[in-house]
Amino acid sequence: MSIKVLFAASDTDWQAYRTSLRTALDDAGLDATLARDLPPDEVDYIVYAPSGGLRDFTPYTRCKAVMSLWAGVETIVCNETLTMPLTRMVDPGLTEGMVEWVTGHVLRLHLNIDHALARQDGRWDRHVPPLARDRPVTILGLGKLGHACAKALSALNFPVSGWSRSAKDIPDVRTYAGPEGLRAALSSAEILVLLLPDTPETVDILDADALATLPKGAMIINPGRGPLIDDEALLDALDRGHISQATLDVFRIEPLPVEHPFWAHPKVTVTPHIASETRPVSAARVIAENMRNCEMGLPLEHLVDRGNGY
Repeated sequence: MSIKVLFAASDTDWQAYRTSLRTALDDAGLDATLARDLPPDEVDYIVYAPSGGLRDFTPYTRCKAVMSLWAGVETIVCNETLTMPLTRMVDPGLTEGMVEWVTGHVLRLHLNIDHALARQDGRWDRHVPPLARDRPVTILGLGKLGHACAKALSALNFPVSGWSRSAKDIPDVRTYAGPEGLRAALSSAEILVLLLPDTPETVDILDADALATLPKGAMIINPGRGPLIDDEALLDALDRGHISQATLDVFRIEPLPVEHPFWAHPKVTVTPHIASETRPVSAARVIAENMRNCEMGLPLEHLVDRGNGY
């Protein structure tokens, strides 16, 4: 049986994905028409990104699933016209990229590499960092990305704690859950990594009170979502010296406006939302395999829980 797949994303996405997605559909054994413009009542699947401009899903009466190219679905999950199943992108390449980025920046902060780079002035200024086993790291968010990062950091001998809304069990990682566990997770974190989704419950989770719970001199890494942090509270904590450094990859407004104080702050490192990108080749395989599952009557993988928002 043939299927029709609508690619509802930007021109740039189409150029990046069209060949990989075509190959993946063929490799999955699917007789698929892949196009950017199809009659809505003939569409079986929608490959979606917010950049494509599709907002009204009502005409797509035959559609079996909407498959997001993005891991985050906060911009679509509350769309009342989206009544068909929604899947989010869980790409092995995305996970590998996040682990590499997080591990690299944790080591950068732990080893105080910025200090060494800034002091190439002829002075023999010896700064010996503690061993990893003496540098507690906490990860907020223990989904697939957080779980993978926790395992990688634990393998480097960092004492890793993790917090999530519901209880998780990860070998060699101390886990906390629920509101009562958040304070305990924060209280020992010399390095804090944020990998939570953007939901109403996580907005400003790192507010002034949460920042005050962190040990003095704690360092923050945010490759998760911009709204997780109260920007003004973070700037105040940095200025007072309670937080010693923040490395931020995601922001409430992107690109980060040139006048934003993060750009010029001496204790902030800005990276332009590059912690992990979906790779077209591996992401296309995820999408094609999920379509094949659905066509075979198997459950869709990576289904979004509308109640939780991810």
